[in-house]
Amino acid sequence: MNSMIQDAVACLGPGPLTEDAIQQHVAPLFSHVLASERIYLANHSLGRPLDAMSDDVREGLSLWETKLGDAWDEWLAEREAFRARVAALIHAPRADCIVPRTSAGQGLRAVLNALPGKLRVLSTRGEFDSIDVILKQYASVGRIWVRWVQPDADGYFSVERVIEHLHEGVDLVVISQVMFMTGQLLAGLDQLAEACHPVGAKLLVDAYHAVGALPVDVSTIRADIMIGGSYKYLRGGPGAAFLYLSPEILEGGLRPLDTGWFARDNAFSFERTDVPVLKRGGDAFLEATPPVLTWYQARSGQQFTLAMSVERLREYGLMQLARLKQYLADAGVHATGGDAEHGAFLVVRHARAGDLVKKLEESGIITDARGECLRICPDCLTRDTELRAVADALSRVISS
Repeated sequence: MNSMIQDAVACLGPGPLTEDAIQQHVAPLFSHVLASERIYLANHSLGRPLDAMSDDVREGLSLWETKLGDAWDEWLAEREAFRARVAALIHAPRADCIVPRTSAGQGLRAVLNALPGKLRVLSTRGEFDSIDVILKQYASVGRIWVRWVQPDADGYFSVERVIEHLHEGVDLVVISQVMFMTGQLLAGLDQLAEACHPVGAKLLVDAYHAVGALPVDVSTIRADIMIGGSYKYLRGGPGAAFLYLSPEILEGGLRPLDTGWFARDNAFSFERTDVPVLKRGGDAFLEATPPVLTWYQARSGQQFTLAMSVERLREYGLMQLARLKQYLADAGVHATGGDAEHGAFLVVRHARAGDLVKKLEESGIITDARGECLRICPDCLTRDTELRAVADALSRVISS
């Protein structure tokens, strides 16, 4: 664990987080990104990195410069540390259940390619674009069959509605824990798993908008497979994603097609058997030479989240969202979210949400939009004065 992170978190003391304590002890860990005068409320998209991230990446590069091929010992040790931290964040039973991936989509493709036959997939119209595109592309070339569950009139989904479409013959259910557009936290995924398993379906949960934003326990959910990454709430940037495979999946004889020489039982022996001898567990899903710097890039954000604890960050985040929601309401702007039924951002629905993003950016406020949903997401570094400023600014641009 980075000692500066440890010391900063220790200085916070026990009990609920406060803005004063965060600004005094935690904000200095983010001096590079906080040098900007912009109000950053797109933490649901790209999380703000710690200063330590640059040092961590330089460490990985320095190993290359100073050790050349011998750097692999330490690079692979960092891979295992990455896997262990992700396992801790999602409460996976073993670190080898975590397979590093460069994107959640890469994890989905590995699963689609490994499961036998022409798969019958059940998913929703609320999945993130990369997942949506992959499923549709596989369907268009005849590799899978997909049935889509529609949202209600407000764009929300329910486990009960998904279960209504679940029947014998469905091989895989693909669903998000938190919906990327509305921020809806889908309750009852454990019930969905309970319905999947008797009919032979496997449950794949996209937890990208959940990990680091709210407590995730993959064993309680009983997900067979989970995909996610560090781009958002884990402050690890692009390329540091993961695929989780449950022990039952790993021990059930599933054989990967997306594999490579790093998955061989003795990768550096260069034995060339006609049938590759792969490592056990999730190591069989490792691929060819990996992009090692992503593990260093993700290190400080994962360490920070684990040190702060997701539960503590979630409690403080809900308090911030509740205040922001009230400031917006006082300014005549209706928002959804900021409660136990949603993830880490608020949504303001507007026919010209994209235009609102541009106008807010002109005022130095960074948000984003998906369709008619303007998404607003503080993080623990966001000050109350910034929350008030965005409420006032949004009220003005809506009425202009």
